[in-house]
Amino acid sequence: MPRPKRNRTVHNPPIFNEFKPVGIAVKFLGQSILSLDEYEAFRLADSIGLAHAEAADEMEISRPTFTRLIEQARKKIAELIIDGKLLTIDGGNSYFRNNIIRCDDCGHMFNIKINTTFSECPDCHSKKIVNLAGGFGHGKCCRNNK
Repeated sequence: MPRPKRNRTVHNPPIFNEFKPVGIAVKFLGQSILSLDEYEAFRLADSIGLAHAEAADEMEISRPTFTRLIEQARKKIAELIIDGKLLTIDGGNSYFRNNIIRCDDCGHMFNIKINTTFSECPDCHSKKIVNLAGGFGHGKCCRNNK
């Protein structure tokens, strides 16, 4: 029996969680699912440019585990580009350190700590705000981890 997977740290939820080739209906595409921890590994290594050891420390995982995650992430992203698959970011054993809130009225996005709550946009005072971490089913679980 394999041991249970430990939660991995993801700094912020992704702003976008679905990518597809333009001009092709979703029903005609195969799908790859990029887990939140694979997304974070890709972000840290290929967007920010951290070395594997530094990125592993940021995610609170071992370097070999980080290397496996980044290899899996790159393969799935290559499938999007080369094979034209739908790429969806979802799932995985992870928790967020921070959150991103988006106002549906003015479009303003702002970063907050995961344990902070907001009821209105600080720019336009609209009540139509979207909790991006909540879109992944996260909230109380993440607050309990930090």
